[in-house]
Amino acid sequence: MSNLHSLSHYWPELILTATILIGIIADLFYKPKDSGKTMYWIFGGLALTAFAVKLLSDSPAAILFMGTLAHDPFAWFFKMLIVLGTVIVLLMSGKSSELKNQSVGEYYVLIGIMVFGMFLMVSSIDMIMVYLAIEIVSLMSFILAGYLKNDKSSNEASLKYVIYGGFSSGIMLYGFSILFGLTGTTKLYEIGPALATLDGTANFAIMISAIFILAGFGYKISAVPFHFWTPDVYEGSPTPVTAYLSVAPKAAGFALLIRFFSAVFGTGENVAAGIIPVSSALPWPQILAILAVMTMTLGNLVAIQQESVKRMLAYSSIAHAGYMLMGLPMLSADGISAVMVYLVMYLFMNLGAFFIVMVVQAKMGGDSFSDFSGLGWEMPLLGVAMTLFMFSLTGIPPTAGFIGKYYLFAAVIQAGPSFYWLAFAGAVNSVISLYYYIRVIRQMYLEGERSETIQVPAFMTSLIILVLAIPTLVFGVYWAPIADWVSSSMVFAIPSM
Repeated sequence: MSNLHSLSHYWPELILTATILIGIIADLFYKPKDSGKTMYWIFGGLALTAFAVKLLSDSPAAILFMGTLAHDPFAWFFKMLIVLGTVIVLLMSGKSSELKNQSVGEYYVLIGIMVFGMFLMVSSIDMIMVYLAIEIVSLMSFILAGYLKNDKSSNEASLKYVIYGGFSSGIMLYGFSILFGLTGTTKLYEIGPALATLDGTANFAIMISAIFILAGFGYKISAVPFHFWTPDVYEGSPTPVTAYLSVAPKAAGFALLIRFFSAVFGTGENVAAGIIPVSSALPWPQILAILAVMTMTLGNLVAIQQESVKRMLAYSSIAHAGYMLMGLPMLSADGISAVMVYLVMYLFMNLGAFFIVMVVQAKMGGDSFSDFSGLGWEMPLLGVAMTLFMFSLTGIPPTAGFIGKYYLFAAVIQAGPSFYWLAFAGAVNSVISLYYYIRVIRQMYLEGERSETIQVPAFMTSLIILVLAIPTLVFGVYWAPIADWVSSSMVFAIPSM
């Protein structure tokens, strides 16, 4: 589709662009103490963006801007998920004590730009566009991680993020250059057929290219061994930023990973029908399976050793990336849909856990396990909600986390006996994770002195907790709408060759 005709399908991104510009201009007119009002402009723009995505979801799938972006249900699903996560984080940011004395106009604008980058990530079907999208998201993430300019740990988080981000981008670009050298094209859906015409002498180059590209994508989703930035960045960043990085960019990273490998090493139109054939030159199903086990195992084992709940949740997010990677080695429709279901469930339970940490930080001045002592008796709403989030992250019924893991394990088992070991590794790791999640609950109810008075959080704080806790519980009992939404989103726009 030509550039001019593509604009009629590009309304969400155009609205988002206008929102960002309005946010920048509006911030110029606000006094520093009123800069938080910029959030309302970004919030309103995101609402209009979501409405535009919903309206366009009735249009047929198409390829936009001369084969660089896909306009399809798969992209619409992730765009709605990203907007939902962003709106919740905006509400969380408004209650953050870390950002209270900061001029936050730029903060909200940066989040808006980051959303735009993630929209490109989930739609990109050209290697150049993939790189540009990842860089937009990465650059905004670097700045947000170091937003607390007077906080040494925040500065350290930003610096480490820049170093690891630059290194991973370089490796990924080298992988892209190898693929371009082998095929002569940057279009993802043209690369696969071009690779099929090569003889066996190119197999080694294809494998090296895929591994290098996987390193770039693995960095975005915090997969081992590309995870080293995650704990320090998550710990040093403002807690709302940490929560955001753990959900939205990770969802965009998985969308990009699925689209890239299904296009380059398979045929995207087969996704809804069943197994995607993969390139015989690369044993990447085995590579992804091993990567999944390494990621969940390291995340869980190191999380056990943490004394900071925030840092524990950082390693926990690494482990959950490993669980989601379980759905990708077989690249079946069941596996991909399981990852998508899990991402929806993960959004609520993980943002909820980080929000409770943020509230405790504001109340106690820290986020260590000892700061949670007696919290369940002193603030029952926080205690019950955190217990629910911990159970859900473990995968205990009847919570949303259990349904997410059920779909993942079912997809792995249905893939056949060759993947049974992967399901076993996932089950063992889920049991391991129970230790450090239960430790939080134990600290809230069995440690410290039992409070004689009950404290009720502020109205907005309670509302955010309920907005995150209710879906975490309800989707553990009634998840049909999520399953139906995911099922209808399993359609990829395929360019005509």
